[in-house]
Amino acid sequence: MKPTRVAGVIALCLLLSGCAGLGDAPPDDMRQAVYGMSNQAAEALLESPPWSGDTQDMVVMLAPPTVSPALGITSGRLTETLGRALLAQEDGPQVLDWTPGMLADDAPDNHWVLESRLAGNGVLRLSDRELRPYQWEITLRRPGQEAPSWRATLSGALDASAL
Repeated sequence: MKPTRVAGVIALCLLLSGCAGLGDAPPDDMRQAVYGMSNQAAEALLESPPWSGDTQDMVVMLAPPTVSPALGITSGRLTETLGRALLAQEDGPQVLDWTPGMLADDAPDNHWVLESRLAGNGVLRLSDRELRPYQWEITLRRPGQEAPSWRATLSGALDASAL
């Protein structure tokens, strides 16, 4: 086989493998909008955490959030960005994805479950864009306890063009 033909086949394979990864990643502005919202939640938690002791020794388990379909954000995307925002905090806690049944009621004292519900509040149409107001209720509780030890409600609006 001629060297030019081999080089052409290699170039074609590289081109096709590069294109195969496109389309799955959301636009950068969407990532930034959801990450900014998650960063606010992480900062709110670390401003007044319910635990005593070193935050870096705490383990926050992220329960799958409930997300209003009207916002155009998937539950997985919100979990990912919230986890990244918590991990990005200086002296932040350890973070794990969590599913019901992972821990028994006798979990170690440093384990906490973070649950959240993101609700959409309609659409605001402006002359040049569409805003989607939201209310995000976030609670932190100990495994096995029903009552939260910490609660925050964040409100804002996402630019629909960024979603």
